Amino acid sequence: MKTRMSYEDFQNELYTIGNKLWLKLQRLPKAEPLEIVSFLVVILFIATVLLMMIIACSCCCARCCNGRPQPKGRRIQVQPTGHA
Repeated sequence: MKTRMSYEDFQNELYTIGNKLWLKLQRLPKAEPLEIVSFLVVILFIATVLLMMIIACSCCCARCCNGRPQPKGRRIQVQPTGHA
């Protein structure tokens, strides 16, 4: 059974991740080249995902929230044919 994460748990998790990232950034000037490259790849991946989410949300909002109602297609009522 899965339990839902409360807002406080989520906030604490983000705080912990932020602290780890900050410590990693502070040690980066002394790190090995491979560690620097791998860290930059992870940061680039996160930035790409965030950018894609922003683009997707902006496209969705532009389609439905631009102030104009969406044109609706004509409805054609189908009636049975009367063959005797």
